[in-house]
Amino acid sequence: MACVMWGGHPPRLSSTSASSSTHRTYISSFTAFNLNSIALNHIISMKADANDVSTPMPVAESRQPSMLVFSGGTAFNGVVEELKKVTTRVAHVLPVSDDGGSTAEIVRVLGGPAVGDIRSRCLRLSDESTSEALAVRRLLGHRLSLDPLQAKAEWYEIVEGEHVLWNGVSRPYRETIRAFLVYFQNQILRRASENFCFGNGSIGNFFFAGARIFFQSLDAAVFLFSRVSHIPTDSLVLPVICTNDRLTLGCELWNGTVIRGQNEISHPTSGAVEPINKVVSSVPALPARIKRIFYMSSEGTNLLHEVFPAVNDSVLEQLKQVDCIVYAMGSLYTSICPSLVLHGVGETISMTPCLKVLLLNCSHDRETTNMTASDFVTAICDALNRKHGDPLKCLNNPPNTYVNVMLVPKGGQVPVDRQQLAAQGICHVIFVDSISEGKIGTIFEPKSLIQVLADLMYSSTAQPHRAGNCSNQMSTSALSEDLTTKE
Repeated sequence: MACVMWGGHPPRLSSTSASSSTHRTYISSFTAFNLNSIALNHIISMKADANDVSTPMPVAESRQPSMLVFSGGTAFNGVVEELKKVTTRVAHVLPVSDDGGSTAEIVRVLGGPAVGDIRSRCLRLSDESTSEALAVRRLLGHRLSLDPLQAKAEWYEIVEGEHVLWNGVSRPYRETIRAFLVYFQNQILRRASENFCFGNGSIGNFFFAGARIFFQSLDAAVFLFSRVSHIPTDSLVLPVICTNDRLTLGCELWNGTVIRGQNEISHPTSGAVEPINKVVSSVPALPARIKRIFYMSSEGTNLLHEVFPAVNDSVLEQLKQVDCIVYAMGSLYTSICPSLVLHGVGETISMTPCLKVLLLNCSHDRETTNMTASDFVTAICDALNRKHGDPLKCLNNPPNTYVNVMLVPKGGQVPVDRQQLAAQGICHVIFVDSISEGKIGTIFEPKSLIQVLADLMYSSTAQPHRAGNCSNQMSTSALSEDLTTKE
């Protein structure tokens, strides 16, 4: 890459008077500077300084329990702040198949994996201890206007470095962040015929996409974003699949119907630029229950186009050594199961003797209409066993090798069928305080949820959970006597 450093101020990107060709000239002259040198120097500096500015450890590191969380980018975010107070030794495993919101527009024009869920979790984990950290968080968490023209004008103001969102961001951070935003804009202009829509766009997603394309590495982009947002150094944000390719989620219903795309499965929209609405009453019900989730080629439309991406090796490494595995609340089939159906995940979890906790959803959504608590367990078990896929690659592990504790929000709408749970070997069902959250409805009360998880983790580090029938666990484990189904 040519090395042409600028002096004084970088070229402007006038959103009113410049033509597209002029924009390309400005962008090219700006990105022609040694982006590699500036970016890597600042990344190295941020990594070296991480020990000085990272979030203080809530307890001595050697005493912190470790956890791996399978989740999407929304529901579990509400408890991340509380979790950081208990332990920062957490691996957050997130899918990269979301095709809704501003992520959809990035994937449509630039291709590649979806980064919205990863960006969302990084921001929730980011440092808030200084005014600059808060400024960086505001910038990367900002969304543009829903109106495409207003959004484009605001975007140019941000790229030019003149937007008020830059206030409080020091020059090293400003240069690093802005360099990748401009690189993202350069990639958009190279595909001008695609007419990229900036409406409702996420600045964090644009930064993330620019970094991924520049480095040609999703891992490198995650590392950069983690350093820029100063997440705790022992917290990991792991894409379940490391790829530079677009990933498309598919689902097969019990009536044989195949639906292509995460958005179409969970919350189909009219196609207009609008915030995603996951309220069950806002979308039509599925014609039948979901049988399985799988990955398909980007142009695929049916079961013949199924593909089998490899799981991120770091996910398997973490699964082998953590004290607790959590299946978080959220979209069961489109946020949790995409991480579970990959080869090696079920095998590793079944062989790991640790606490394995399912956080039951508080209500039903389009994916889980009329499902009971035991149905949620079955869905997770079937995904990890790959039960409805290739019979030569499926497993036959019982449910309690994957789940041994269930946490239920008090007042939740999902029926808790205790006898069926006991038949599955799920002996520990704990009811946790909940709160009402506006249009969302009942959700776990964050402090109560994390306190219960902390009590379980500190107990399980002393006495690991082992799969078995309920009567054996109840008679041999003091922890079981304390935690067996109670409200």
